[in-house]
Amino acid sequence: MENVIILGTGCAGLTAAIYTARANLNPLVLEGGQPGGQLTTTSEVENFPGFPEGVDGFGLMDNLRKQASRFGTRTQYDTVERVDFSGPVKKLYSSSKTYEGRVVIISTGASPRLIGVPGEMEMFGGKGVTTCATCDGAFYRDMDVVVVGGGDSACEEALFLTRFCSKISLIHRRDELRASKIMAQRTLDHDKISPVWNTVVEEVLADEEGKARGVAVRNVATGEKSEIAARGVFLAIGHTPNTKPFEGVLDLDENGYLVPQNNSMVRTSIPGVYAAGDCVDHVYRQAITAAGMGCQAAIEGERWLAEQSFSG
Repeated sequence: MENVIILGTGCAGLTAAIYTARANLNPLVLEGGQPGGQLTTTSEVENFPGFPEGVDGFGLMDNLRKQASRFGTRTQYDTVERVDFSGPVKKLYSSSKTYEGRVVIISTGASPRLIGVPGEMEMFGGKGVTTCATCDGAFYRDMDVVVVGGGDSACEEALFLTRFCSKISLIHRRDELRASKIMAQRTLDHDKISPVWNTVVEEVLADEEGKARGVAVRNVATGEKSEIAARGVFLAIGHTPNTKPFEGVLDLDENGYLVPQNNSMVRTSIPGVYAAGDCVDHVYRQAITAAGMGCQAAIEGERWLAEQSFSG
C-alpha cells in the first residue's frame, strides 16, 4: 500500500514528488510513455525561473528527477490503463500489475497534435518544428516562420510571434479562421501575419544541416503545390490530454481535460485524487505553471492524508 502514487514525470509530477517525499510520504512515481514529459523535446528553456542563461529541457527534467530521488522518491516505468477509485484504497491497473494507494496525483500531461507529414518528427524539438510559441518564439527573432492552424490557439501563437519574427504565414485548410471573431480580426489585421487559405502542409523541408528551411504545401481547392520558406514551423492544431484511463471515473470536459472541483485548481471529483499540469490546464500549458500545480496537489494530498484514519 502506497501513501502517494504520482502518475507522470513532467514538471507537475516531479514537483509533486519533491514535496511529498520531503513530507516523508515515500511517493511512488509511475512513468508513462514519455519520461520527463514534453520538456525533454525542447532544446533550450529560457523562461523557467532561476536560469538566467537558459537551460536545456532534458537537463532541467533530469535535475528535477535527481532532486526528487534525493528525498526518497521511487520511480517505476509503467503505464496505467484503467483505475478504480470507488473505495478508500485507490487501485490502478497496468497491463501487468495492480497498484494501490491512498492518494493519487494525476500529472499525465497532454500530447500535442501533429500533422503526420514527412520531416515533422525529424525536425521536432530544437530543429525548427515546435508546438509552443511562448517557449520557442524568441529563438526565431527576425526570421520567417509558419503557423499551422486556424483556431484561437493558432491566432494566439501567430500574434505572439509578431514580437520576434519578420513574417508569419498562417496556414489553414479552410478559407476562414475558426477562431473567435475578435481574435481572428486582430490576427488578420496584423501586418506581419499573412494567411494562406485552403492549404495543407505535405512535408517539412530540411536544409543541409537537418534543420527546417520551409514547408511543402498543397492548395486543397486547386491542387496546386508550392513551398513556403520558413525557419520555424509552429503547430497549433491543439493538444490531446492523456486522460483516457479516467474516462467514466473522473469528471472530464468535452475535450478530455480533467475538471477541477471545489474551488481548487487541483482537486478532482474524488477525495484523495488530484490532478496537475497539462492534463487539467489547457490555458497556460507552461512548465512553471505545471510545477506550481504539482506543488499544490502535493500539499493538498498531504493535508488530506493527515485528516484520514486508515486501517490495514
